[in-house]
Amino acid sequence: MFQLYYKHAAGTRDDLLSGLTVALALVPEAVAFAFVAGVNPLVGLYGAFLMGLVTSLVGGRPGMISGATGSMAVVMVALVSQHGVEYLFAAIVLTGLLQLAFGSLKFGKYIRMVPYPVMLGFVNGLAMVIFLAQMEHFKSTGADGHLHWLTGSPLLTMLGLVTLTMAIMFFLPKITRAIPAGLAAILTVSLLVIFGGIDTKTVGDIADISGGFPAFHIPAVPMTMETLTIILPYAFILAGVGLIESLLTMSVVDEMTSTRGQGNRVSIGQGLANTINGFFGGMGGCAMIGQTMINVSSGGLRNLSGIAAALFLLVFIMFTSDLIAMVPVAALVGLMFMVVIGTFEWGSFNLLNKIPREDSFVGILVAVVTVFTDLATAVIIGVIATALTFSWKQARHIYAVHEDHKNGARTYRVHGPLFFASVHRFNDLFDPEDDPQKVYIDFAMSRIADHSAIEAIDQLAERYKKAGKEMHLVHLSQECTQLLTTAADLVEVNIKEDPHYHVADDKLA
Repeated sequence: MFQLYYKHAAGTRDDLLSGLTVALALVPEAVAFAFVAGVNPLVGLYGAFLMGLVTSLVGGRPGMISGATGSMAVVMVALVSQHGVEYLFAAIVLTGLLQLAFGSLKFGKYIRMVPYPVMLGFVNGLAMVIFLAQMEHFKSTGADGHLHWLTGSPLLTMLGLVTLTMAIMFFLPKITRAIPAGLAAILTVSLLVIFGGIDTKTVGDIADISGGFPAFHIPAVPMTMETLTIILPYAFILAGVGLIESLLTMSVVDEMTSTRGQGNRVSIGQGLANTINGFFGGMGGCAMIGQTMINVSSGGLRNLSGIAAALFLLVFIMFTSDLIAMVPVAALVGLMFMVVIGTFEWGSFNLLNKIPREDSFVGILVAVVTVFTDLATAVIIGVIATALTFSWKQARHIYAVHEDHKNGARTYRVHGPLFFASVHRFNDLFDPEDDPQKVYIDFAMSRIADHSAIEAIDQLAERYKKAGKEMHLVHLSQECTQLLTTAADLVEVNIKEDPHYHVADDKLA
């Protein structure tokens, strides 16, 4: 009994300390993404607070952290610049409703269909995005009002503090795990800067994060069809980007913890959080893989860690903004660099010569597209590329073995799947002009996969008919015989022996 209590208390301690570490890392991220979206920093901080709190309370994925994200911020910027922040709040409400519908219809399970090379590219691409985002902190505003790279003493100071942060995070877990390495590193570097009088950029130099509790606010937009036509396209894109990043982050946590999250529940949690965001002045968001990695690696494996992170962030905003303003940015950059190292799948380099070249290409493609465009586009392109590659490889597997009979007839025994990518190869297997008067085509070892396959059979029947030959189709499924038109009268069906499978055709929907 005491052992169970100790284990529960230790887990609670880990969740609270992990939540504190995550909250500290959330501050500059939320502020930075607010600037990207073109809104007040508090809008980003409120978005991070509400996303983290609501998703963790609803259930979400234990250990997963949600907040304001760059992938959604880059979509918001056009809406804010053209129509103002109130339209953004309305779009976030609609985004949440779309995500709620997605989860309620139980579409979250389809994330399991994302191929592993796409997952690998997603993780590596996101690690590079996080790394590149930190580069902005190595710049300062010059006398001309433009950003310039740090040089001389400021650069050396920044690099030294970043290196110290990373060293603490690397070596401390080898000594003790009583306190999260990230939190220890931030506190150590902060105390060194404050009491050592080191001149370096702090959180307070980025923005003022002081504020109150977010207030209920109905978006001040006209309730007209014109408003709907403005926000609907953005809402669809935001909902898609948010769900893809959240569900893929869930899959990453599943792999890290050897557990399985609930995609539909995550989708509903994200939807409810975004809907509430729109009514409380937040910029919305989705799951954050960087903060999630910090949380899980620090021992935050339950929903309590996400709740703690959100509440600590609110405390920073309302009561301790002056203290948080003194935290050096270098400490948070070092923390995020360690996240990059932990997120990137370094083993993928060893896989380049061990997996099919097509899979390597897809992984690299997704990573590159993630860096230069956005996550949703990268994943969609990756899935399409994987599907096309698979189709091309499967299309080469169709062939036919023919057998001539004493009565002068010929039987073609088709092997391999017949679908849109293999129909041309299928047509080349037969020669109606030179074939005998009577031909049998046996589909017992073949699969009729889609409507293109049905059309190919119909066209083949037409070719034999024009040549004045008899063509008989045997061992076709009942579904296929119902869809055939030209060849319908030529089918010989043996229901007891016939393979039973369904053709992917809209006529059967």
